[in-house]
Amino acid sequence: MDKNLEVDSLEMRLQALESRIYGERRNKSGKPVKCTESLARIQAGLTNTANKRERVKILHKKIEDLLKYLDPQFTDHITVPDAMKLEFILAEEDFLLSQAALLEQVNTLQPLLDSAYITGVPEHATKLQRLSQIHIKEQDQTETQSLEVKKLFEEYNKMMFLLSKQFTQWDETLRKMEEAKGIRPVE
Repeated sequence: MDKNLEVDSLEMRLQALESRIYGERRNKSGKPVKCTESLARIQAGLTNTANKRERVKILHKKIEDLLKYLDPQFTDHITVPDAMKLEFILAEEDFLLSQAALLEQVNTLQPLLDSAYITGVPEHATKLQRLSQIHIKEQDQTETQSLEVKKLFEEYNKMMFLLSKQFTQWDETLRKMEEAKGIRPVE
């Protein structure tokens, strides 16, 4: 049942595609043009042409050789002899040995990766996230407190400046009054 439905759906999609490509054109018998029929005719024509021509037959036989020659590694295979490849490997011997040592070290450290500490990371991650949120909240509160303290210090400094100025004015006024009365200030 499902396969019939799929085939019908596919045929409807193919007909819609054909009508988009060919529009309302019809073939010689008056039926709508079908893509598959056109492609089959073209394939048959190409096959007939290929079978009639000797050069094409030879080319078909040599396609595997041509594909082998077109492979980029084929030129390396031809141009680089085995002795040269061996020299390349020997030149990189130190690097290869160091990489092998690192791989052995990874293999020896593998049990550490399987330890309970590493496997417990996901549950610690949720705790860490919660602590991070608390830390961010406390940073915001600290910033607010710092701004309030700064504001209070500014007000304190302003008040002290005004008091100092007022005391200076009072001292000046008192000094002038003492001079006017002829009283000497006590030092």
